[in-house]
Amino acid sequence: MKDTEKNSSASQNTEASKSSAIKIGGKAFLLSAGIILALMIVSGVLTRVLPAGQFDRVVSEGRTLVVNGSYREIPRPAYAFWRWFTAPVEVLFGQDNLTLIVLIIFITAVGGSIAILEYAGVMEALINFLVVRFAKRKYLLIVAMISFFMIVSSFVGIYEGMVPMIIFIIPIAISLGWDSLTGLGMSLLPLAFGFASAVTNPFTIAVAQKIADLPLFSGAPLRIVFFLTVVCLVNFFVIRHAKKVELNPQSSICFKEDEVLRQKLRVAESSGPGAVKKSITKGQWRALIWFVSWIAFAMLLVIVTARSPVLSNLAFPLMTVMFLIGGTGGGAFAGLRIGEIGGAFRKGALNILPGIVLVLMAYSVKHIITSGMIMDTILYRAAELILNSPPMAAAFLVYATTLVMNFFIGSASAKAFLMMPLLTPLADLVGITRQTAVLAFDFGDGFSNMIFPTNALLLIALSFSVVSYTKWMRWTWKLQLVILAVTSAFLAFAVKIGFGPF
Repeated sequence: MKDTEKNSSASQNTEASKSSAIKIGGKAFLLSAGIILALMIVSGVLTRVLPAGQFDRVVSEGRTLVVNGSYREIPRPAYAFWRWFTAPVEVLFGQDNLTLIVLIIFITAVGGSIAILEYAGVMEALINFLVVRFAKRKYLLIVAMISFFMIVSSFVGIYEGMVPMIIFIIPIAISLGWDSLTGLGMSLLPLAFGFASAVTNPFTIAVAQKIADLPLFSGAPLRIVFFLTVVCLVNFFVIRHAKKVELNPQSSICFKEDEVLRQKLRVAESSGPGAVKKSITKGQWRALIWFVSWIAFAMLLVIVTARSPVLSNLAFPLMTVMFLIGGTGGGAFAGLRIGEIGGAFRKGALNILPGIVLVLMAYSVKHIITSGMIMDTILYRAAELILNSPPMAAAFLVYATTLVMNFFIGSASAKAFLMMPLLTPLADLVGITRQTAVLAFDFGDGFSNMIFPTNALLLIALSFSVVSYTKWMRWTWKLQLVILAVTSAFLAFAVKIGFGPF
């Protein structure tokens, strides 16, 4: 009887070790889908309430810019209400379909590649090794990871390419006695907040300053002070949460969702640290070195391509190829057969499928607004409001307008090419410096990425974890309010000192 129980337990442990951490729960999916569906309907209603309008556009250096002063109302397009609900399919054939399709392929490649490494035991071996290394320096690890991610995203502008790192960091956080939220706080939160507190980010600061005819990366000292302030806030927030969970694991709002991964990780922990080191086979080491090398190469390519508007469009295709080579090659080095590699990849891709559905729904919100021809109307009315406001109010209206536009347009550079041709002359007219307008644009673009469910990258990141959108918001809303207060204080200071050079 005891032997039977042992065999049963061993079988369960084997199954646990083969199961993938990349899996979206049904409840989390339905909650997120319900929220986005409601936003799709609201967007559709707006197309019936607001008049249709349009700015003229010109192409400059391969980018489309709005012509200031060219807005005019146009006849409302015949956009049937039932198309609000077919929009998630229509986006695959719309104007930005190539970007969306490449993004979907990238997500699939990441999910499948990581599943291969999980099946081969490489992920588990790596996590156990790192846990042993940092067991006595846990909080130093938090500070190091948050600082690294924030520096990379703030100075280099890498965000999307680093999101898959969440898959590695969450299990490390759970193995160290924390939860999935701590793992997201060590990866997703600093990535997004670093991107938002940009110092030399080429996708926000560089593009906006170029359109505003400002010296490239001018005004950096104030942005550095702001960046360091946000680094301290994020570290304090995450470390305080980690200590709370460490004292009482059940205080975590995702305790139940983490249980499956927690049980899986306990299988490896039961043999002790010495056994953990021996458990990494030569094949797994080779697989790990191969995979990490290709991912590092992918990060290097992202840094290089980010400097060129033309090459930047190749970032996702290149990263997709790198992940595929790293994952399949890593599986081969670990000793998996071709059939096992294919089966693991297929399982990982299927597990990520609900996340792809959410991304399609998120993209459809912008599709509905643009199909109803009210995107330019929203921007025009905001510009009119800014024009009739005193300097301080105008700066905050630029902030608010960018927040609204970020709800529909996730791409920072796309928003800059849409908004900055209008905001630059408005800043001159209302008495705020162009540098202040760029700062307000940057604040409005970045931090709301962690709030709006229409942001595809937020949904992708959460799909790599067990955390639903509602639980994410429940965890971060206080920090978001603090960030709102801090950005408001810095923006008011910029208006008062005439943040320049002009």
